[in-house]
Amino acid sequence: MRRSLLFIPGNNPAMLQNADVFESDAVIIDLEDAVSISEKDSARNLVKNFLNSYRLPIEVIIRINGMDTDFYQADLEAIVSNNIDTILLPKANPRDLIKLDQILSKIEQKNGLTKKIGVIPIIELASSILDVREIATSPRVNGLLLGAEDLSSDLEVSRTLAGDEIFYARSMIAISCRAYNIDAIDTPFTDVRNEEGLLADSQKARGLGMNAKACIHPNQIDIVNKIFSPSKEQIEQALRILKAFENAQKEGKGVFSLDGKMVDKPIIERAKKTIDKAKRFGLI
Repeated sequence: MRRSLLFIPGNNPAMLQNADVFESDAVIIDLEDAVSISEKDSARNLVKNFLNSYRLPIEVIIRINGMDTDFYQADLEAIVSNNIDTILLPKANPRDLIKLDQILSKIEQKNGLTKKIGVIPIIELASSILDVREIATSPRVNGLLLGAEDLSSDLEVSRTLAGDEIFYARSMIAISCRAYNIDAIDTPFTDVRNEEGLLADSQKARGLGMNAKACIHPNQIDIVNKIFSPSKEQIEQALRILKAFENAQKEGKGVFSLDGKMVDKPIIERAKKTIDKAKRFGLI
């Protein structure tokens, strides 16, 4: 269960050392786009040494280089350990996810890992949108992340503040993730100085069913956490519903009314999820 995931360049020692002070639910240490080809080896070693010397108290996700490159195998060999939780896979497709599962299983067994490494595929190609249901059910997958910049490039369309060009992709990812009970993670908002734009973009994504958003700057985390958390009013209403449900059960009632409205199973389940989120994020 995540709200905010902060990208951190794998070649930036200062940001790595402060990765746990930004109040994001997870950090994505980037070995791909943030690192030039000439720095791949040094960034990989930096991240490996950092994780071996310091245990971050939040989820650690590593964006490896794509499996169509010469770097991904070395990435996996260096960083897959009990010090990380999840692999972020660029330009995901079902074939590569099967291969990644096999490679991770071998490394986990060889290194005696005590955990199973999760995977978040990045949906950033038109072909990935067509395969999104298959990708969502692939082994190890616990979330999908929309990569709108690359997707727009693949579609040969411009990215806009309104985001109409990614409406379908957001909807497909949100519905698929909800169906298979994994996280639907929205694309980063790239204008780090535009707080109003970030707020509107986050609200739009949540309104379509996304439950988390990637961040590219620490200043974005507070807004993202707020939008993707239950509000005070939602928590209070959920508590009232669950209290009324408890009383109805004592009276042997299957359905009941609250504030003049009937309350049935879907509303009760939504209230339970709201309270679970509130507890997970320390809101109650």
